Amino acid sequence: MAYFLQQLINGVTLGATYGLIAIGYTMVYGIVGMINFAHGDIYMIGAFVSLVGFLLLGALGVTWVPLACFLVLIFAMFFTAVYGWTVERLAYRPLRGSQRLAPLISAIGVSIVLQNFVQLAQGARVKPLPPMIRGSFQLSTSGDFQVTISYLQIGIIFVTIVLMAGFTYIIKFTKLGRAQRAAEQDRVMASLLGVDVDRTISATFIIGAALAAVAGLMVTLYYGVIDFYIGFIVGIKAFTAAVLGGIGSLPGAMLGGMLIGLIEAFWSGYFSIEYKDVAAFGILVLVLIFRPTGLLGRPEIEKV
Repeated sequence: MAYFLQQLINGVTLGATYGLIAIGYTMVYGIVGMINFAHGDIYMIGAFVSLVGFLLLGALGVTWVPLACFLVLIFAMFFTAVYGWTVERLAYRPLRGSQRLAPLISAIGVSIVLQNFVQLAQGARVKPLPPMIRGSFQLSTSGDFQVTISYLQIGIIFVTIVLMAGFTYIIKFTKLGRAQRAAEQDRVMASLLGVDVDRTISATFIIGAALAAVAGLMVTLYYGVIDFYIGFIVGIKAFTAAVLGGIGSLPGAMLGGMLIGLIEAFWSGYFSIEYKDVAAFGILVLVLIFRPTGLLGRPEIEKV
């Protein structure tokens, strides 16, 4: 039971990061109807910006960890938001009225460009970061095994809950949220009623990129090592989480992220860690066979 509880804590922590990235996928798909495969690489850029930010603050003498994390978070969110806006403006907006395959190919191309850009700028070797947040709470003990939850894990779960609650408020009760919901239902009608669809879509990309930056910072602090290829792997898993929960559903994206994280943690703990990705994608296939819209997704109704 103690080992199960420890894997549960690890799975929820991992799932929180997947969920934040999955929200970016599901937001863009809900409004534009396309999969932004470059979103995982935006997360990767957020991780690298976080690492560079910590190194710069260390060189400037800023050693208080809470202040450093806050400043790096603001810096990373701003930087990746600019990337998200630029990608949407240059790679996706000109192709919005074309066939649906064209933006998909453009997204894959942007992903490759961002990967190679970071590889050339930062090198192909992994980049380490010394542990910055230490300490943990001991929850229980079973023989020689101790169930602990670290301060960093608590912070990751807390930040994810706060961001999810804040973003839900934005979607339901703000002018931007109403514009996003209107554009999701019918972009043409929304534009006729005075909604600036282009600005709304750009804001959606910016918000999604900022959430990916938060996930990048948390992963950098949690694992302490990053490389230019982490965006592809995590991006595919976050996309899987969005599909599993129901593409287009924000609660579904977070639920799917939690499920993917729990599947990986429990499979790694009780079976072979080499096959944890096989287990996650296998369960996704089963869900799509018996529930094609995902766990919380709704079937599309075509008006005739």
